Amino acid sequence: MEVNNDNTVPYFTGTIPQLLAFQAASLSKEQTAIREKAYGVWETYTWDDYLDYVKKVALGLISLGLKRGEIVGIIMDNHAEWLFAELGTQAIGAISLNLFTSAVAEELAGALNRVRADIVFVENQEQADKVLAFRDKLEHVKKVIYVDPTAMHSYSDDPWLISFRDLLVIGEKLDSERPQFFNEELRKGNAEDTALMIQTSGTTGVPKMAMLSHRNLISIGEKWRIAVDIKPGENWLSMSPPAWIVDQMWGLGTALCSGMTMNFPEMPETVVEDFREIGPSRIITASRFWEDMASKIRVKMADSGFIKRYFFKRAEQIGRKVEHIRVQKKDPPAVWKFLYWLASICVYRPLLDRIGCANFRGAYTGGHPISPDVITFFRAIGMNLKQCYGLTEGGGIFQLQPDDEVKPETVGKPLPGVEIKLDENQEVLVKSDAVFQGYYQNPQATEAAFADGWLRTGDAGYLDQDGHLLIIGRKEEVIRTKSGEAFSPDFIETRLKFSPFIKEAVVFGEGREFLTALINIDFGNTGNWAEKRMIPYTTYTDLSQQKPVEELILSEVRTVNLQLPEAMKIHKFILLYKLLDADDEELTRTGKVRRRYVYELYLRLIEGMYSQQREINVKGKVRYRDGQTGEIDTTVRVIDVI
Repeated sequence: MEVNNDNTVPYFTGTIPQLLAFQAASLSKEQTAIREKAYGVWETYTWDDYLDYVKKVALGLISLGLKRGEIVGIIMDNHAEWLFAELGTQAIGAISLNLFTSAVAEELAGALNRVRADIVFVENQEQADKVLAFRDKLEHVKKVIYVDPTAMHSYSDDPWLISFRDLLVIGEKLDSERPQFFNEELRKGNAEDTALMIQTSGTTGVPKMAMLSHRNLISIGEKWRIAVDIKPGENWLSMSPPAWIVDQMWGLGTALCSGMTMNFPEMPETVVEDFREIGPSRIITASRFWEDMASKIRVKMADSGFIKRYFFKRAEQIGRKVEHIRVQKKDPPAVWKFLYWLASICVYRPLLDRIGCANFRGAYTGGHPISPDVITFFRAIGMNLKQCYGLTEGGGIFQLQPDDEVKPETVGKPLPGVEIKLDENQEVLVKSDAVFQGYYQNPQATEAAFADGWLRTGDAGYLDQDGHLLIIGRKEEVIRTKSGEAFSPDFIETRLKFSPFIKEAVVFGEGREFLTALINIDFGNTGNWAEKRMIPYTTYTDLSQQKPVEELILSEVRTVNLQLPEAMKIHKFILLYKLLDADDEELTRTGKVRRRYVYELYLRLIEGMYSQQREINVKGKVRYRDGQTGEIDTTVRVIDVI
């Protein structure tokens, strides 16, 4: 262990696999490192098991011809094999690149070609087929290793493919022949070596490949361990895609530094059930998860009986009042403390237990900005949910609200050992030893990312009187109306999405006299609302254009308008006939809106809202998961709010 220059954050000075070996030797032999649910049963791995699998994978990769400095593509969801593959790759000095399993075949092939990947891990037949579809363009790939053998028997004669199980056998054979070989390779690693690459979100163009060193990830992991006092053996549930920086930061950084147990849910649909079985003390995930959960809770409470609705409403009011007092750094009066205690016993705790969140010591949201209403909602019912801030190039999330001074509208203060400042244009700059090495084969972009040694985040913000950072939005997306009023679309969009009936919203108004929006309804919640009112519909397109649904969303938009200053109020909107989709390049793989692309794609609709048109006939293209495209022919209506 060493101490960095500001004498605040100690960190392990080796590589990530070396840290794993250190923890395996230091922690209890019975302590669980990984827990994974499959077919309803939890399978556990100790720290020794963890290291043993990493060793077999590493030696298997060497046997397949992988060399130090080469690149391995990983197309997997949250499973133990993801960690074994990634740390096995890094243990022998190779570099990992995680890609989204939701990406289409052409997108995956393009990323693998950019880095000239030598080995590719895939999760199952679906991902194997995507790679096989572009086999003739991936001549640099030596082997494709599949994890799940289901339906792969027909591929057994293909020498390009090998199972994960066979890879382990090959690695075990080399280990028996050369017992010290793995340790020799492990010792060659250096903290400054590139450990992995992460694709940036690509909201403004082709995603760049950000390179992060072992030191970067261990440093951010130690900062989190110290900042929130994580103890060995604490549970956290890994549920964000491994191709996103958040689960890389915690899985390879925080969990290894602190000795936490990583838990992998069986599938996204079983997350709440898995919460209840594991009782995780920590969770960190995207804002969309919390928005969806808040919507589901509010919809279910609205559909419950009168008594339940009444008590929940009163309990929420009590919680919001107490939280408001605490935000002002005041001690709630005794009567409010008693009411809060009573509401907690009768409402909050049963509800949190029902959704599997009763044991959370800390819950964190990162990525896309989240509405302060969502933060306040969960904190009002007793969950310690806090908004964070960071970016891939900064090593992950480096800004966090302290427990004793949570402000729903801010992203808090820097983690220990992180410095931030604002330049003359209010751009947020950051400096720490977790800041990335640069962009892969892109020196111009790397140089542009820094200003006098400080990382330029591209976000505009300001600091309040308590030193909390408030993010206004992407610097290039802070726009002005025709009258000169400046605003951030994110500020309005996050508030619109607090509605359980609004899935996505994109606000426009650059150089215009007023603001407009394209809105996606939440198909599930809005569909349930329609069914209870005997409103017939067939598809998303059909439901989104129903008159009662338009009136429902109009009411929600008007409610948000009441909270906004005059210049930020929405004057008109259109309910989009299809969901914005990453496959159609309208969203990034992390769910962020590619605003410029959406503007160009739906320019005709946007212009229609600034004219006297009441209805617009559209023919839109949609791309399906298999890469084929189809057409939607419908009519959308321009809805006046003001």
